[in-house]
Amino acid sequence: MTSPLDALTRKPARATDRAALDELLDEAKVGTLSTVVDGLPWSVPMLFARDGDDILLHGSTGAGALRHVAAGAPVTFTVFVMDGLVIADTLFDHSANYRSAVVRGVLEQVDDARSVLEVLSDKLIPGRVAEVRETTRKELAATVALRLPIVDGQWIAKARTGSPGIESEEWTGVVPMRTVYDEPVTYSGETPPDSVRALAGPPAGGASLLAE
Repeated sequence: MTSPLDALTRKPARATDRAALDELLDEAKVGTLSTVVDGLPWSVPMLFARDGDDILLHGSTGAGALRHVAAGAPVTFTVFVMDGLVIADTLFDHSANYRSAVVRGVLEQVDDARSVLEVLSDKLIPGRVAEVRETTRKELAATVALRLPIVDGQWIAKARTGSPGIESEEWTGVVPMRTVYDEPVTYSGETPPDSVRALAGPPAGGASLLAE
């Protein structure tokens, strides 16, 4: 018998493949790590990065719950991206276009915390690693680096796309959603580094508008 943890039991047609899982994990910046600590549920949102067949996480060595999961407690890691609001002519038929995934397994501690920090940093701010000083031994000693292997049979990914899916003479449709970056806000120094400026992209309208 198939476990409800292994396959979708509601709307199984929304299940997606490994390529879609990888695309989601590469796009999302935050996921939720969950386990059970002392008989009680425990969840925490965490920055993460996919590196091949692993999900990389990091945190403080002083975090007791992280030590708990690093010792072999089973976990789930959940990621969700909302792509649009689906507007119908009844509240019952309103929905959302989204992509989501749940990866199950056991976290493994990574000895090379430096590489995990660099992969995470370059996912969040591409090119930033090359712009900053090298991480010190003290900083590395205060960091616990973990990886969650992506194993066949231990993940579920699903997505909804498209229209409200109902016929109506009233207005229905989809309001797309996306993540954008605003211009950086400076707290020290003068000019933001290249990696930071690249996040927001070129100013809308370009330099020609400033000259008019």
